[in-house]
Amino acid sequence: MKWGILVFPGTWSDRDCMHALTTVLGQSARYVDHRETELSEFDAVILPGGFSYGDHLRCGAVARFAPVMEAVTRFADRGGLVLGICNGFQILQEARLLPGALLRNDSCEFRCEWVHLRVERAESPFTRECRPGQVLRIPISHGEGNFYADPDTLQSLEQGGQVAFRYSTPDGRVTGDANPNGSLRNIAGIVNARGNVLGMMPHPERACEPLLGGADGLWILRSALGTLVAA
Repeated sequence: MKWGILVFPGTWSDRDCMHALTTVLGQSARYVDHRETELSEFDAVILPGGFSYGDHLRCGAVARFAPVMEAVTRFADRGGLVLGICNGFQILQEARLLPGALLRNDSCEFRCEWVHLRVERAESPFTRECRPGQVLRIPISHGEGNFYADPDTLQSLEQGGQVAFRYSTPDGRVTGDANPNGSLRNIAGIVNARGNVLGMMPHPERACEPLLGGADGLWILRSALGTLVAA
């Protein structure tokens, strides 16, 4: 399987994603410049974290207009797997590939720490190897990760099973203390209605080896890989 890793000016998690995919999982991958306009060679694409275009205007607002994003939209429309991590999640929202918005953390602080995520949807292409309610330990690193959506959108996400992950305690309880940024309903990641586009604020690529503090991110990457192999 071949993965495309998008690179915008200011992206900085691209090398982490490359290491996780190639060194850890033995996959084929290449970097995709923000000026490219075709993604047909890939089986899946990742929009990594970082500060695309310096977060000018707001996070992801400028990257949304990069030439490659038209290709991402076409790729997603064809059913291709798209994973947006942190800033990548923000870009996907700006491009209207995912609903809602990510606001400044309610603490007004940049939060860089390990958190726990409860798997809410275990049948998605990105969680098919997980159990419903399984708790993953994965780090965050963001200043604008506070998930917000209007009441109707929130209701639609809940009813459609589009909430992929919620911030939780280590034993899976969804509490205010477990929420690192103020996200509504502790939402840490969502998928589109079709299920082939996932946006999440935590960084699974930074949790792929015990040496780094944990390997729970592999549940997500291996799920996506399993989906591609089974297709």
